[in-house]
Amino acid sequence: MRATTPPSRGLLTVLVLCFGGMTVSLTQTLVVPIQGQLPTLLDTSPSNAGWVVTITLLAGAVSMVLSGRLGDLLGKQRVLVATSALLVVGSVVSALSDSLAPMLAGRALQGMALGFIPVGIALIREITPPRTSHTAIAAMSATLGVGGAIGLPLSAFVAQTFDWHAIFWMGAALSAVMTLGAVTLVPHRNDHAGGSLDLVGTVGLTIGLVATLIGVSKGNAWGWASGRTLGSIAAGIVVLLVWGAYELRRREPLVNLRATSSRPVLLTNLAAIAIGFGMMAMSIVMPQLLQLPTATGFGLGQTLLAAGLWMAPGGLVMMAFAPVSGRLIQAIGPKQTLMIGALVLGLGYLTAFFLMATPWQLLIASSIAAAGVGIGYGAMPTLIMGNVSPREAGAAVGINALMRSIGTTSAAAVMVTVLTASTRDFNGLLIPTEGAYQLCFAIGAVAAFVGLALTALVPHVHARARADVADVGLVEASA
Repeated sequence: MRATTPPSRGLLTVLVLCFGGMTVSLTQTLVVPIQGQLPTLLDTSPSNAGWVVTITLLAGAVSMVLSGRLGDLLGKQRVLVATSALLVVGSVVSALSDSLAPMLAGRALQGMALGFIPVGIALIREITPPRTSHTAIAAMSATLGVGGAIGLPLSAFVAQTFDWHAIFWMGAALSAVMTLGAVTLVPHRNDHAGGSLDLVGTVGLTIGLVATLIGVSKGNAWGWASGRTLGSIAAGIVVLLVWGAYELRRREPLVNLRATSSRPVLLTNLAAIAIGFGMMAMSIVMPQLLQLPTATGFGLGQTLLAAGLWMAPGGLVMMAFAPVSGRLIQAIGPKQTLMIGALVLGLGYLTAFFLMATPWQLLIASSIAAAGVGIGYGAMPTLIMGNVSPREAGAAVGINALMRSIGTTSAAAVMVTVLTASTRDFNGLLIPTEGAYQLCFAIGAVAAFVGLALTALVPHVHARARADVADVGLVEASA
């Protein structure tokens, strides 16, 4: 039966999982402070150095789906240990790198560790009682944003104080603690469903996702109308369509597309793209605006470290609002909670649109947006898990995490395109205009409100979510 883990052990496990989620998301942002220096540090071209960021995104997109499925097949604790170990290895390889090839290998391994998060979310539902599971899931979901918000100023400080390799050694130390916790403090439950991994489906999904996301992430650098961009996106979409047709014929597919295409799950995943877009847009635009020289007339003249510190409270706000999300889910249901989160996120962008003259104004706007993310991110997994079989919970949450990742990737591409489309000369350099930043904030608000509208169309599943205890018990009893 569900929640047989003693309450004290269950709380400790949740803390370990949240620490792991925060560590994983933190390691994804480690290179941001040194991104401009990577061509020199790795003795490569700026175009090649860009793959240090892109490859982590690609590996993470595939891993979130694959790890979720492996957690359902083999047991979630085993997969959590494996993804933690990958993060340790990837961090050490990156720390020892002085050239592009080993750095790309290390960053790819770090990206694969993102599979820890959806598997951890699915496990939390099994080990916590109904009265606390919503809050625990919300806290785990919030670590996606918290780690990134904390990681930027922390890695900037480490990079400025020590050798740049130290940021990866820091990631290795944190991931080693995470792995130890996963081995010793996360219980191994008899939660594996058995079966076989769809290897052909795994390859097809990997090729389709990688091709599509490369086109989206490199569109601004290659040109949106270039043959490489359009060809990559088109090839990826074709492969994904073929992959989908193949998966529908499989008895044990990598992803149960019939369940994924059900109205509640489909609409929640579409909302995840929009809300993920909204979350990432703030993370891209605000640091740039904070660091522009004051001589531009609208820049705020902050250093990289100072900009990170102005953004860091947003991560703390996300975590603070995770319990609020849990209480709202329990009181009014995950659908309404996600709608509230999307609304608050949109209001954060509107605040930034009108208040962007000082750092403290942007701090208020980013905190409002972070509150919306903290509320909304906790509701999405609950909506998903309330509409799929417990045997498929890991894979379903992995798909939802992938949709959020697609939203953040799209946001990065769109924001960069908007900022480079409207520029003016400043001391011989082309910088975005003030109107370009305001347009980015407006686009972020629209994305959040689109997520709100999509969520409003999701059928009400609060009763289903409350009944998942019985569902899990029946499934485990029959296993």
